Amino acid sequence: MTIETDKLGTFTSPDDAMPAQLTNDEIVQRKAQRRVDANALASIFFEARTANGFLNEPVPHELLSEAVELALTGPTSANGLPMRIVFVESPAAKERLRPALSPGNLEKTMAAPVTAIIATDLHFYDLFPRTFPERAQMFGGLYAGMEPAVRRAHAWDNALLQMGYFIVAARALGLDAGPMAGFDRTSADAAFFPDGRWASQYLINLGYGDDTKLFPRLPRLRADEIARFV
Repeated sequence: MTIETDKLGTFTSPDDAMPAQLTNDEIVQRKAQRRVDANALASIFFEARTANGFLNEPVPHELLSEAVELALTGPTSANGLPMRIVFVESPAAKERLRPALSPGNLEKTMAAPVTAIIATDLHFYDLFPRTFPERAQMFGGLYAGMEPAVRRAHAWDNALLQMGYFIVAARALGLDAGPMAGFDRTSADAAFFPDGRWASQYLINLGYGDDTKLFPRLPRLRADEIARFV
């Protein structure tokens, strides 16, 4: 199966539907061929690190847009797609962000080429006519009728799920990411989302990491410690 992308990462495939006459074994074999190679695994997981500093090099907007497009292909509940991103890169915008930063994150964030504010759209359900047109009325009514706290939790959880996709996408495209929860969300919301529709969740510094500023990799747990087969 040949899958190509345009410059913004939109997938196009002339044969993305598997022929109906394939056996289960053949389908499994074709899916197994999708497994990425060792170089891709290294780029996304094994060699990728949480960046603590960056080279003084700009990040092309096209590359960030491509990472967003890739992240948007990941699943969310009812295809709600609540994640929103503001890429903070200008000196003026960084100054607006400064009051929200914790002391430990201040210097590296102000120096990073780009800082992504990951947010969730609390009114994501308004877009179901685009994201789930076949059931837009049903899902729109369902979420609009929820208690605000329940609806917010749903939007929050699914946007964080998308943030994980975005970090993996950025790594796959050769960027380094430094996600941070250490900031004042109330201050960030007042500076960037004063209408209250979007709510900030995480900050991610992005760029080409300065590997001389990396901390040693901390130990990870083993799969057999955290996973069970039942």
